[in-house]
Amino acid sequence: MSDLKSYEGGCHCGAVRYEAKLNLSEPVISCNCSICQKSGSMLSFTPVEHFTLRSGQDVLTNYQFNKKVIHHLFCSKCGVRSFARGVGPDGKEMAAVNVRCLDGMDLSTLKSFQFNGRDL
Repeated sequence: MSDLKSYEGGCHCGAVRYEAKLNLSEPVISCNCSICQKSGSMLSFTPVEHFTLRSGQDVLTNYQFNKKVIHHLFCSKCGVRSFARGVGPDGKEMAAVNVRCLDGMDLSTLKSFQFNGRDL
């Protein structure tokens, strides 16, 4: 994680705001699972110690499905899913940041990796 940089982001209405240290020189994940495909999420993962929720804890709604290991967090005011929480394959707690929700992000500058979450 040598290319970590700080980014700020949040939901559409601004109730949820966070700061995350991410390595966006690595490809972001474009997943085809049922929720990511329908929401259009593009994800970058970071350990929870590199993620700080600045505001919005009181408006977040938790949604879980399938194996119920990922906490898909939505703003209850505007409905945007700007990040999720879960555990990585190595057992460490992670935050999955939707890079589409980062302030001023130019998606054309990012590389993406197609992840087949549909078949998990």
